[in-house]
Amino acid sequence: MPHIQLLSPRLANQIAAGEVVERPASVVKELVENALDAGANRVDVDVEQGGVKLIRVRDDGCGINENDLPLALSRHATSKISSLDDLEAVASLGFRGEALASISSVSRLSLTSRTIEQEAASRVEVEGRDMDARISPAAHPVGTTVEVRDLFFNTPARRKFLRTEKTEFNHVEECVRRQALSRFDAGFTLRHNQRTVQSLRPAETPLDKERRIGSLCGQQFIDNAVVIDAEATGLRLWGWVALPTFSRSQADLQYFFVNGRVIRDRLVAHAVRQAYRDVLYNNRHPAFVLYLEVDPATVDVNVHPTKHEVRFRDGRLVHDFIFRTLHKALADVRPDDHLRGAVAQSFGREAATPGAVGTGQGAPESAGAWASPQSGQINHQAVPSGVVYGEQSGASAPQQEWRASDQMAFYQSLNSGGGVDHGQPQQPTPAPITTPELTPPVNGDEEPPLGYAIAQLHGIYILAQGKAGLIVVDMHAAHERITYERMKRALAEQDLKSQPLLVPLSLAVSQKEASLTESHADELQKLGLQIERIGPETLAVRQVPALLRGADSEQLVRDVLADLIEHGQSDRVEAVTHELLGTMACHGSVRANRQLTIPEMNSLLRDMEATERSGQCNHGRPTWTLVTLSELDKLFLRGR
Repeated sequence: MPHIQLLSPRLANQIAAGEVVERPASVVKELVENALDAGANRVDVDVEQGGVKLIRVRDDGCGINENDLPLALSRHATSKISSLDDLEAVASLGFRGEALASISSVSRLSLTSRTIEQEAASRVEVEGRDMDARISPAAHPVGTTVEVRDLFFNTPARRKFLRTEKTEFNHVEECVRRQALSRFDAGFTLRHNQRTVQSLRPAETPLDKERRIGSLCGQQFIDNAVVIDAEATGLRLWGWVALPTFSRSQADLQYFFVNGRVIRDRLVAHAVRQAYRDVLYNNRHPAFVLYLEVDPATVDVNVHPTKHEVRFRDGRLVHDFIFRTLHKALADVRPDDHLRGAVAQSFGREAATPGAVGTGQGAPESAGAWASPQSGQINHQAVPSGVVYGEQSGASAPQQEWRASDQMAFYQSLNSGGGVDHGQPQQPTPAPITTPELTPPVNGDEEPPLGYAIAQLHGIYILAQGKAGLIVVDMHAAHERITYERMKRALAEQDLKSQPLLVPLSLAVSQKEASLTESHADELQKLGLQIERIGPETLAVRQVPALLRGADSEQLVRDVLADLIEHGQSDRVEAVTHELLGTMACHGSVRANRQLTIPEMNSLLRDMEATERSGQCNHGRPTWTLVTLSELDKLFLRGR
């Protein structure tokens, strides 16, 4: 066995560089974070050959004193923390003090800086092969410039793993984009091979922030985003979340910041995915730029070498806060939120900003307005919405609304037999409802968001005239969402009932899962699950939710336990229950080739305007689309 020996500073720094410096983008991240911690209002990044040949980061921050320059390149030397108390409440982006030492061990690094108290600047240079710092006078304004040349010149094995110049620069550009999204108060410039790629001024006003978001994430994202701003229990979540219709095939437009630090966290990802659960199409991903502000003492940022991951002291509180905020924001989206920008564009006006959740702005219109055919004026009364658009034999007379009590009676009847019957529910006796004939109003500004129905196409689509243009509604998808939301409300009004199993289900689990079952017995009972531990690694399932009697109980319990281990909570029962309700809503909704009258079509439009998440059906498909007047004009070459 060789004798234990102390590693040389150069070798120790190169080992640390393996964790900190993965590629040129890693260097840019560390240097830009140092600049922001120094109070910079302007950060300029220049790279050549994707960052392999040169990385130069210049800032106008407070600078580094001449006597501290050699120490700045030493390992674990920093001015950001000095005691354990500082480490437990880190408020800066960097704090370990190993970034510059690690970078200088695998490159040729020079650092030039000047403080406001100094008359002249100083430069310190170091190369990876000798690690000897050389100090010399230099000309430089207040601030700091760091130049990193010939990255990995002394570690050819690491250099072979780098990708093409274009790929490496794409990573650098993404790094600068994240930093620019994290700090609106600072300006950023990015140049590649002497060509300016990004030039961003400081954004102080809400409009300037939206312009920066549009520049970095695309104007289409900001046009299809809802503003979030909510506070509770010492937490604040604000930012922008895209509408479900603006989903992505990849999770490439998801930015989440905790106290200004960009992170990737499974807890956050689960909360966001849960909020979008029944409004996204298959395998699609939401887009968002969100900022979470918490007490620094309640979050640990020192759990990963690159500081991309954090650990919350109360992860469940953070998860619930993120989920409930996003869930409410998506539920509050109404057709007028989708149409606001299109209407403004159609009339040549600047699009208004979507209302902020929790601020009272952008509140959805409560009741649909209908016009009296005698007077031609708008009568601001609720259009009768008690119409079921289900399939009927013979005439298309409307039926009474399927009330919550009737729904729950139907749910209970499902469990009286051997399984779940997805047939048509037994609805109350039809009674005629007189619905006023809805006609477009004289004043176009007063009409409801989805306008007024004018025709039905092939028994599938409703054609409506709105102030923005032609609105096409998939009547089955729209009514499916309306029915689904009514079912969820009806279920929420009553407790989730349990169904005892005639023969208890025995499950073989790990000791960890068995212990978890005992510690979460009350929570499992609320989910309708009665599980008893009958051995060190054996569970007995005695009751399951009545609605899920026909489901795979063993798999359901195992999934619930897996969620409890991973996230500390489980929404598996709710998800499966909602999946069942979605299937029932699909079978109970209006079908193709069902002829609706104009009053029925208008009543469906008014219900859509008042229903949560009415822009998508239960499967994530869009329920309606808009063809603006400008798009129609282009089709017919008008105005040319």
